[in-house]
Order: sequence, then structure tokens, then C-alpha cells
Amino acid sequence: MAFELNNRWALVTGASSGIGAEFARQLAACGTHLVMTARRVELLNELAAELQTKHNIQTRVIPADLSQADEIDQLLEKIHSENLQVDLVINNAGFGSVTNPEMADQEHLLKMVDVNVRAVTQISYAFLTEMLERNSGTILNVSSVVGFQPVTYMGVYAATKAFVLSLSEALSAEIGSSKVQVITLCPATTRTDFFDSAGAKGWLNRFPGLTPEYVVRKAILAIRKQQRLCVPGWNYQLMTFLPRIMPRGLNLFISKMLFKQTIVEKQQGQQNVEGH
Repeated sequence: MAFELNNRWALVTGASSGIGAEFARQLAACGTHLVMTARRVELLNELAAELQTKHNIQTRVIPADLSQADEIDQLLEKIHSENLQVDLVINNAGFGSVTNPEMADQEHLLKMVDVNVRAVTQISYAFLTEMLERNSGTILNVSSVVGFQPVTYMGVYAATKAFVLSLSEALSAEIGSSKVQVITLCPATTRTDFFDSAGAKGWLNRFPGLTPEYVVRKAILAIRKQQRLCVPGWNYQLMTFLPRIMPRGLNLFISKMLFKQTIVEKQQGQQNVEGH
């Protein structure tokens, strides 16, 4: 049976831009009411006003920094205080970093683990409990194609996405006899500000990747069909298979070559700053 999106409530994390904002737009077009969270409240308010007017849906904007455990608690408490039955959770918030041990900001990396791993875990379990009680609901966790393999110079990010993939697939198996679904979305390079934020400016000039519209369209189709795994693009589906048959060292070498130029550029930029 297809999952019905009309007149349901969905929580979208990281909804202020990129894939998260596109989820909000496409879900609103399906008649889904939205709880949107991110740090940039101005962008959330603008998007909420736009979608309410365009699609006649209800929205709630709850700003939160998901690297902070207390703010996740406050987000969940706010949703419960308004008696909102969330039938769809989009755990999209996350960020990456292209770096090496010499340049790594450990505090930044640990914050990445908090957002990409701990927040996804806490939010997933919080809503799974409620969904299982009523035997209805869907959680979609955003992993990545890099979750299928280690990635040189993006070690922590790839590891967090491997965690999300592993957790989501395990949860899906654990609740297999229920009508609750846990879906993993594994997009490849997508045209958002992700790579600029990750310190890989110019990446999209070399690898244009997918549009957020395409990624989310495929994800919503997976939600409707209740698929466990969604990898948008047949070529990227192949990419998730190859690491299983290729030597592990070759995978690491390829990713090292892909990001080597980015590391060189960052090192040069750091030297220029230190020289002034």
C-alpha cells in the first residue's frame, strides 16, 4: 500500500536550504503540513510563508542547532506540546568537511558527529516509538553514496554516513513486521552549498552532479512505494556496488586523487593567510 502524504505532518531537519528546503517544497506540493527546523530562522520563516501561501498548508518553524542535545530535546518537546502527530520524519540535517590531520579542526569534526550521528539517532528513536505504537509512519534518513566506503580526506563525514546507512537498514529489519518504514536516502554529489561549506569550493565545476529537485523527487517516490533504500541515478547505484567488489585500497586511492587538488588549494590558502 502506498504511503499517503496529503494532510499529514512531516518534520524536516536542515530545512533552510539545499535538499532539506527542496523536501519542504515538494512535500508541501503533496499537501503535507510541515515542521521545519534549522539554525537559520530567517530562511525558515521565508520558506514557511511561501509554502503556506502557495499550497495552503500548515507550517511550524522551530529553530534549533542539532549539534546541541538540549536543543534537540526542546525541538521534540515543542512538537509534543502542540500535539502534532508527525507521520513522516526527514532526517536531512548534516554537513561535511574536506581536510587532513594537519589542517583538521577537531571541534568542527566532533560537531559533525553530533549532527550527522547523534541527532539522527535521537530523533529516529524518539519518533519510532510513537509510530510503532500506532503502527504507522515513515522515517527517511539521509546518508550518502560515500556511506558505502571510506573516503580519503573526508574520513569523518564518510564514517558518519556509513553509520546512518547501517543504523537505518538495521532499524528497517528490526521493525519489519510492522507498517512503519525506515528508508535510507543515499544521494551523490548534489548541486547545493554543501561543498562550499565543506571547504571544497569549485567541486561542482568539476562534478556538476544531481539537482536537489531530482534527488527529492526520487526520495518521495521511494516514500510512496515504501522502499528501504533510495540511490538516485542509475550510475550512482552502480557506484554503491563497485566498492563491494573492488580492492579497498583502490577505493581509497581513487578518493585521494579526487580530493587531492582541494587539499592542495586549502594548504596554499592557509599558507597565504599565515604569510600576512
